[in-house]
Amino acid sequence: MLLILKKYKIFISFFVLFSIITITAFYFVLKPKKNLPIYNPADVNPELVDSTVQYIANEHFIPDFKFTNQNGKTITQEDYKGKIYVADFFFTTCQSICPKMTNNMAWLQERIKNNPKVLLLSHSVTPDIDSVSVLKKYALEKGVIDSKWNLVTGNKKDIYYLARKSYLVVKTGKPSEMYDMVHTENFVLVDSKKRIRGFYDGTNLDGPTEKGIKNVKQLLEDIIWLCENDKP
Repeated sequence: MLLILKKYKIFISFFVLFSIITITAFYFVLKPKKNLPIYNPADVNPELVDSTVQYIANEHFIPDFKFTNQNGKTITQEDYKGKIYVADFFFTTCQSICPKMTNNMAWLQERIKNNPKVLLLSHSVTPDIDSVSVLKKYALEKGVIDSKWNLVTGNKKDIYYLARKSYLVVKTGKPSEMYDMVHTENFVLVDSKKRIRGFYDGTNLDGPTEKGIKNVKQLLEDIIWLCENDKP
């Protein structure tokens, strides 16, 4: 028996090596390749898209903006140029979904705080109440890192316009309702080219998800993937 094994040792070794290579090759060929879609208004539930932008099937970008953050600093698109970022909409006096959203954004901040490619951006939907001083107090309570996470206030119409026509996160209604209260649990992932790459339930850290809406841990996975594959 040993003589037979020695005789065919080279053949057996070659066969084992060939099998390993073949199985590995099949695994990588058959394994689904991860990819993140680029969302345009035409790709999103029409209920969340204002009628004036529903026709856009490509080349949808987050437009320039100008707001004021928790430190009284003017924040514009230039501060996010070439960055991957997560945007949401909240208000400091909210007692329903916002506390969970803020806690989950803080969880996310902890995991991306040393990644220079990633930033966070939270827009107040009650800017008349959420002054700079109010946002600063809130930021301190929630452990906001100023260099990573901007809580912004500003012109209400500008904020609501972005939520409805750019980030596509609020159910639309009559044109007269454009500036009615914005209340959404969505976190929006934006790439370095100002394109939307995903929508996530900001109240759901790691629980079951509905089709099309991921949780915050999945958002972190997508951020990591985007950091490796997104080129400014």
